[in-house]
Amino acid sequence: MARKVVLIADPGIDTSFALALALHDPNLDVLGIVPTAGNVSASRATLNVQILLDHLDPPRRPRTASALPAVYDRDGTAMHGPDGLGGVDFASVERHNSLAADKLLAELIREHPHEVSLICLGPTTTIAHTFDRDPDLVALIDQLILVGGSWKVPGNAGPCSEFHFTLDPESTRKLIHLGVHPIIVPLDVTRKLIFSPTELFELPNPTSQTGKFLRAIVPYAIRASSNIYGIEGFHLKDVLGVVVLALPGSVRTLPHVVEIESKGEFTRGMMVVDDRKSTTGRPNVQLALDAAVGEIRQYVARMLANAP
Repeated sequence: MARKVVLIADPGIDTSFALALALHDPNLDVLGIVPTAGNVSASRATLNVQILLDHLDPPRRPRTASALPAVYDRDGTAMHGPDGLGGVDFASVERHNSLAADKLLAELIREHPHEVSLICLGPTTTIAHTFDRDPDLVALIDQLILVGGSWKVPGNAGPCSEFHFTLDPESTRKLIHLGVHPIIVPLDVTRKLIFSPTELFELPNPTSQTGKFLRAIVPYAIRASSNIYGIEGFHLKDVLGVVVLALPGSVRTLPHVVEIESKGEFTRGMMVVDDRKSTTGRPNVQLALDAAVGEIRQYVARMLANAP
């Protein structure tokens, strides 16, 4: 039976890849894509989700909503383009979404109690706000997956902090102390999934709608990765959040005691891992330590080859 999932997303080029895979994976039942500000503004995230659904044309269109009006002190446009989708002018009819993001998330969880897994591919604001409004929802989710944080590798929002967690560390701290033991997939693991420019330009099924869309947005990502990080290629970081469910066992996790720094001038958003053997704290997260990159690359190719 397909796993029921709701994705919280701020598209985002690597987010677009993650959504494309999830939408075309027959083993995942994507009930909703909940937009959130992050890489782009709230209004742009809402529009980008609509653009993605229009151009990827999934077999079943998930529900979506309007992103909450969160405003952060930074964004991801340097990496993803001014619109988040590589600066490509995609035609789309802007729709009016009657539901706010937190209300849609609450509805989907209550409609499918104990069955829905949440995959957060952006800041955690929307999820934390939803649980603040309705604390009973916490006990009704199946699993919570957070793509964010960095442990032993440098951050991408500061020396030791990752972008998603830095945008709203207070909300992330709330979520890891709710007792749901979320799976956290940090930069230590997500940076392992890098595709070369040649691989990105030779994606499977290039004449499909999905293939055309992804090929159109990757040039900006390749240039930005080279200019910002000095690397040839692009990390498909958010894809790791999807494969946690899509490929059970492909991401290795272990329980850890984790805290999120919210006040430090230079460490805001830092994920602090208490790895002491003598610690009296009980593990509060499942922390991803490694990933079967070869298997995941095959999964990406397989899903894209079968996409319409």
